[in-house]
Amino acid sequence: MTDKLIIFDTTLRDGEQSPGASMTRDEKLRIARQLERLKVDVIEAGFAASSNGDFEAVQAIANAVKDSTICSLSRANDRDISRAAEALKGANSSRIHTFIATSPLHMEKKLRMTPEQVLEQAIQSVRFGRNLVSDIEFSPEDGYRSDMDFLCRVLEAVITAGATTINVPDTVGYAVPELYGNFIKTLRERIPNSDKAIWSVHCHNDLGMAVANSLAGVKIGGARQVECTINGLGERAGNCSLEEIVMAVKTRKDYFDLALGIDTKQIVAASRMVSQTTGFVVQPNKAVVGANAFAHASGIHQDGVLKARDTYEIMRAEDVGWSANKIVLGKLSGRNAFKQRLEELGVQMESESEINAAFAKFKELADRKSEIFDEDILALVSEESVLNDKEQFAFVSLAQHSETGERPHAKVVFTVSGHEVHGESDGNGPVDASLKAIESHVKSGAEMVLYSVNAISGSTESQGEVTVRLQNSGRVVNGVGSDPDIVVASAKAYLSALNKLQSKLDRVAAQG
Repeated sequence: MTDKLIIFDTTLRDGEQSPGASMTRDEKLRIARQLERLKVDVIEAGFAASSNGDFEAVQAIANAVKDSTICSLSRANDRDISRAAEALKGANSSRIHTFIATSPLHMEKKLRMTPEQVLEQAIQSVRFGRNLVSDIEFSPEDGYRSDMDFLCRVLEAVITAGATTINVPDTVGYAVPELYGNFIKTLRERIPNSDKAIWSVHCHNDLGMAVANSLAGVKIGGARQVECTINGLGERAGNCSLEEIVMAVKTRKDYFDLALGIDTKQIVAASRMVSQTTGFVVQPNKAVVGANAFAHASGIHQDGVLKARDTYEIMRAEDVGWSANKIVLGKLSGRNAFKQRLEELGVQMESESEINAAFAKFKELADRKSEIFDEDILALVSEESVLNDKEQFAFVSLAQHSETGERPHAKVVFTVSGHEVHGESDGNGPVDASLKAIESHVKSGAEMVLYSVNAISGSTESQGEVTVRLQNSGRVVNGVGSDPDIVVASAKAYLSALNKLQSKLDRVAAQG
């Protein structure tokens, strides 16, 4: 019988650790619902003990998602594990993922603990967790750089204590495929009770080999769970990419001989949702989900594809959810059609008044833009959800003047805690003037480290989607705004980023 490969998605936990990728509870919930439609086996919803915001997000996802196992990360201590268990109470299927570092470097420099102390804490944390939930995953942080003998002792002990999944992370992306695959194999061969747990791999992309390492861990090492993220999102160079793992295993079933539960037609929708929510644009040549993934420019290639698709295509675009942009709605569309389309896109509003507010925005957009695409609707709803969060800053209106030879000038009206304020400034361009106009009142002192514009649906009539990344006092946040007018979109994105800077949620750093 063919073994099943478990897909463990950590977009909402490890992916969110990418600087500027922090998400609101509603944004996380929307992505979690899409992951459920994708039929991801396990969703790591967050790190419940890291902040009240993360706790609420894990709790909301546990209550809403029914078909996937919901997991929360925790350090190897009773407080974290209890907090995770509490957040997961509403889940149909729950898992606690606890970790402690086992490499000599991390134990000495970071934990300042002896190996025996680490061993004891690992055992106690798994025992404690098993009293709260039946499904416990244990990770030796920086496992790949750990001493083999010590690592075997720890992993044997935690399996005896009740760990059901053993995850071996390449926390710093140091591994190469053959060595990492054999590392997992050696662990499984040397540990006498290794057959009592499912083995998992968690690889980072610092050397560009996260997917290759993960597949080697599966094929050579015998791992049956891969931890990954949508679009390979994650800190530093990112995590193992879910879409690449899934399509590699599916396309090369002849080699891997593994079954998958994933609905691959939902991959592109998940990719777009994560990209739009975080502001991390997918590079055009990204495998599977990049805009050029199924584009053929060479005349020879085009000729071959026209004659027989499999001459140059190893998978079908339709199988991962690519399709031509369809006009889904227009200015004459009614509220019910709009509501139905929201449901098809996996967007669930809390109340009818929220649907009405989003529909009013849709009608306003339809008057300005003749063709409304799925991406437009997602962008519109993302913006609406931000406004509904009662955040400190909200855009009202903008007026700007620019002409050749004259310095551009902008006036921006926005609200601060519900009170309308006006900002005015010159600038090097209309965008610069508009953002300086906002700053003239806010005086945040934040440094802009990224500004990017992306056309949502690819025409001059398209909505512009702007990402602004701000840094202040060591915090990095992304703000995303969309509007047919890119100057307005820029102002919205800047205010969105300021809102995130204002939400001073103290987070505890997690493992990689």
